[in-house]
Amino acid sequence: MADRSERFLVPILFALIFLVGVIGNGALVYFFFKYPQMRSVPNTYILSLAFGDILVLLFAVPFVSIVFTLEDYPFGEIVCKMQETMKDISIGVTVFTLTALSVNRYYAIVHTFNQRNDGMKHTLIVTACIWIFSLLLSIPAAVFTDLRTFPKSNSENLVACFPFPEYLGTFYPKFNVLFKFLIYYFIPLMIISTYYVLMARHLMTQDIPGECLPQQRTTHQRQAASRRKVAKMVLAFVLIFAVCFFPNNVFMMWFYFHPTALDDFNYIWNCMRIIGFCLAFFNSCINPIALYWISGTFRKHFNRHVFICIRLDEAHIPSLSQYNFQSSTRAYANIKTENFEISSMNGNDKITM
Repeated sequence: MADRSERFLVPILFALIFLVGVIGNGALVYFFFKYPQMRSVPNTYILSLAFGDILVLLFAVPFVSIVFTLEDYPFGEIVCKMQETMKDISIGVTVFTLTALSVNRYYAIVHTFNQRNDGMKHTLIVTACIWIFSLLLSIPAAVFTDLRTFPKSNSENLVACFPFPEYLGTFYPKFNVLFKFLIYYFIPLMIISTYYVLMARHLMTQDIPGECLPQQRTTHQRQAASRRKVAKMVLAFVLIFAVCFFPNNVFMMWFYFHPTALDDFNYIWNCMRIIGFCLAFFNSCINPIALYWISGTFRKHFNRHVFICIRLDEAHIPSLSQYNFQSSTRAYANIKTENFEISSMNGNDKITM
């Protein structure tokens, strides 16, 4: 029963991942280029995350969604190599960008007055290096991924897209799995955790100098609150990534390093395999959803553009009370936006949340 249900449920889930991910990440990219106030240092990193997610949504999700539906891989060698390469690029861009974001938030909160004046230029250089490094790490997938034939129980053969060529033996799969676990998961999360512990310690011990003028104190408080809000947003992204890729890493490490994994493979491990597989791709659509709930600016633009049809229908017959309410709400929102769009000393850390 489980074997049959996954053949239908997994493609449906992947269709939802594709739809939500393309709309959400596409909207994020559109807002970044349309609205100048969105072009801050943190949002530039988030834009990089969106591009990485779009990459895997367009060039991997449509093809891997049939893994549990069809017995034989139908798309050929080129598509096989492409989907595995794009998947590795996307994972690299995601985890390395989250690491860079965490480091950026650490310096924005702990070393507020020592930030570089070329913050945006530095961010673009870091982002470019992240993409180049991710491309380099994806080369093995582009080179070694191939269509591989496996024997089935009824003396027939099964054709699958497989990242580990048979001629490299058993060492390469173990090395590849361990390498990806360390580089794409464990080490970045340790770095991120270290910086967030340092941030938390700083926030627990910091105090606003008593000799500040009331206006300066208020400005300092607003800046600190704005930066803490962005730090919480980044932490949410990191936790989502850690949760989404945890089951897949557990399964891969167990399967390739446990000596009796093939004999011990059962229903529970099969469920872990399917859940880990789906969650790894679910990560590509979840960030815009999290951003919608955390960021008031993104939510405002998303509601205005994506839900425009609903808004137009509601605006056909506006009553006088509705008009007064909307006008007062808009005026309050403008005041609130002015209060929270705060620039740092060098103007490169504008927060528009």
